Amino acid sequence: MPMPCHRLILVAILAIAAGPASAAAPQRPNVLMILVDDLKPALGCYGDTTAQTPNLDALAARGMRFDRAYCNQAVCAPSRFTLMLGAHSTSTGLYGLGSQLRQVIPEAVTLPQYFARHGGYRTESLGKVFHIGHGNHGDPESFQVPHYHDKVIEYLDPASTDGGKLTREEAYFTNQKLGQIRSLPRGAAFESPVAEDTDYADGRVAAETVRRLEAAAQRREAEGTPFFIVAGFARPHLPFSVPQRYWDLYDPATLPMPEVETLPEKAPPVAGKRGGEISNYAPVPTGPDAEFSEDLKRQLIHGYYASTSYVDAQIGKVLNALDSLQLSDQTIVVLWGDHGFHLGDLGIWTKHTNYEQANRIPLLLVAPGVTRSGSSSQQPAESVDVYPTLAELAGLPQPDVPQGIDGVSLVPVLKDPTTRVRDHAYHAYPKAKLGRAIRTERYRLVQWSPWNGDEEGIRYELYDYQADPLERRNLAADQPQVVQRLKTILDRYPDPLPRDRR
Repeated sequence: MPMPCHRLILVAILAIAAGPASAAAPQRPNVLMILVDDLKPALGCYGDTTAQTPNLDALAARGMRFDRAYCNQAVCAPSRFTLMLGAHSTSTGLYGLGSQLRQVIPEAVTLPQYFARHGGYRTESLGKVFHIGHGNHGDPESFQVPHYHDKVIEYLDPASTDGGKLTREEAYFTNQKLGQIRSLPRGAAFESPVAEDTDYADGRVAAETVRRLEAAAQRREAEGTPFFIVAGFARPHLPFSVPQRYWDLYDPATLPMPEVETLPEKAPPVAGKRGGEISNYAPVPTGPDAEFSEDLKRQLIHGYYASTSYVDAQIGKVLNALDSLQLSDQTIVVLWGDHGFHLGDLGIWTKHTNYEQANRIPLLLVAPGVTRSGSSSQQPAESVDVYPTLAELAGLPQPDVPQGIDGVSLVPVLKDPTTRVRDHAYHAYPKAKLGRAIRTERYRLVQWSPWNGDEEGIRYELYDYQADPLERRNLAADQPQVVQRLKTILDRYPDPLPRDRR
């Protein structure tokens, strides 16, 4: 019997509503974030002719390279908080390696939490994402899947650990004997055994990330679930422990050596640094007047470049998997270094300063259908910008979260590299005084303020990178008009919060 006309119309309406509209609903893009510890822009794609980084160079060729990207604080835990919260450390009070996110801001909504809540994403993390160590245990609440944790400090040669003993930095990063650090032996600053990539943590993190991508591809095919995966790599963080073949990529005699090894003339004492983290490694000399031999400097620089090539190879495996699984056209990829790294410039090693080498970072972003291949921008970018940028790219609501968002979306810049969404970058570093900084295309102003608010104790640094790219001289006393102009910008920022207090 023929179906009545009114029922035919109803069936047609239901078919149209359930079928074509559903099929036409756009799928949200996947997100793959790649975080690299202590990675400065010592990469081929940033013009470093020494660096052997073919995989990161290839990633840059797919999308946009930000040439003026800066972290918001040059130390691991706070820098990662700024990335994941979209908020400056001066806005959250999270300044320290041992700062506890959920004690200070229990209601915070981190970047992966935002994607899970507003976009239906499955969120996972591997390797060094949040800082774990120095009394900090990361943030398990941020991800739906238990974190895949691996080592940051790792050695294969027993001689590197005084015969297999717990070293100072191993203790820090495993939250062991934190009150007895100075009684523990120093681990080696570098080693180069004949070894497989997976003998070290970054190789294992890469392998596990590939497995997670394979499962995510199947899940997306079967259920339509987009993924938000964050893979964190430890090298080139000290120790420079990577297989010998990566050391063999470089001729030690041709490595770039520091040009200026003295602190800037007329810089306030609070701004400088000697010793610190690197003193926990052997055979680094210790003491306030320690002198590094030329051979040791060259070994450390060699180790940094070898470690960068090693991590480049591991990231290459992850990116190759993205391609082979046919996920590249539907996945946003972000490569971010948590801060820069001093390699003897100004006589400083590692990070923990407000100077250029500690704060300038690599930031690469590939957004299918948005970024143009091989593009670059001089737009000043900050770590806090990643949160709102990814939210907009994924079609999520503009973030309105308890911790507040200090970042701005870089999507207009991704579409047109000449667009500007701000004219400076902001960063800070806490010491005996709090140093807050403004970095424009030409200048950096640093204001060092006593924590008690005593204005008599304020000191300034001013550097002109057009005339003095190596920061030889603090110009604050010589150019008060520039100081005042940049101070006007700095004064627009909210008063900084005390340490670990919201």
